[in-house]
Amino acid sequence: MNKDEYQKLVEEYTPKEKKLKNAVLAFFVGGAIGFIGEVIVTILQTSFGLEVKDAYVWLCILMIFVASALTAFGFFDNWVSKCKAGLFLPTTGFAHSVTSAALDYRKDGFITGLGSNVFKLAGSVILYGMIGGFLFGILGVIFHG
Repeated sequence: MNKDEYQKLVEEYTPKEKKLKNAVLAFFVGGAIGFIGEVIVTILQTSFGLEVKDAYVWLCILMIFVASALTAFGFFDNWVSKCKAGLFLPTTGFAHSVTSAALDYRKDGFITGLGSNVFKLAGSVILYGMIGGFLFGILGVIFHG
């Protein structure tokens, strides 16, 4: 079997991704999560008298907690396989990456396992987020005084 025959065989047996269906599903799942978040913010404002800024802080804390708990109990990965990218909103996706890395290495101990690997997946997001924030801060000072 030559290289071209092998490539043709691989293409034949590789499952075809339904991109339009996945995009629509991700759009609606992400939208539903956003809608639920807005409902929670409204409840926090009306029932607990929080300011808008404080309500969004509590929403972020709640989303991080829920995503981490769902990852720890093994539900998040199953839901991602069904809902595709709709569950990877920045907050929930980041919480999932940190929690899953911590769970993968917990057997190696708190220091050499969990402590040294907890940000393995999220480290690049933190690094480039800090660099981007610094650069945009400099640009803001230059152009807006």
